[in-house]
Amino acid sequence: MDFIFLAIPVIFGIVSVYLANRAVTHGCKRKKAVYMQIASFCVVFIACFLCPMIAGAAETEAAAEAVTEAAASAMGMGYLAAAIATGLSCIGGGVAVGYAAPAAIGATSEDSKNFGKSLIFVALGEGVALYGMLVSILILSKLG
Repeated sequence: MDFIFLAIPVIFGIVSVYLANRAVTHGCKRKKAVYMQIASFCVVFIACFLCPMIAGAAETEAAAEAVTEAAASAMGMGYLAAAIATGLSCIGGGVAVGYAAPAAIGATSEDSKNFGKSLIFVALGEGVALYGMLVSILILSKLG
């Protein structure tokens, strides 16, 4: 039974990616497909947040008995904080690289001396994602 609760968000995500890919290949605008992906992510996030049995389905019975309810709630919120820190920083880093990389390619194509300068700006955008991952590792180390 626990397997079903774990499989529902995964299946929903796979179907969402398939439908967005199919919509783009059949002439739908990419912006609308991205909004569909964000909406599906929100649905899965809300489902996992409102149904704690989905997020805690992998936990064994022995571990569940040893941990008090307050500690389990604190651990769950810690895992949620780590996931949000990583997810939002990766989205922000992706947006930064998405804007900086084409500009860097354009600057390099006009003058090859600009390659080093433009590469630094692309790397700064990727650094945002690394900082988010570092924060998540720090949060997870406090939980364990």
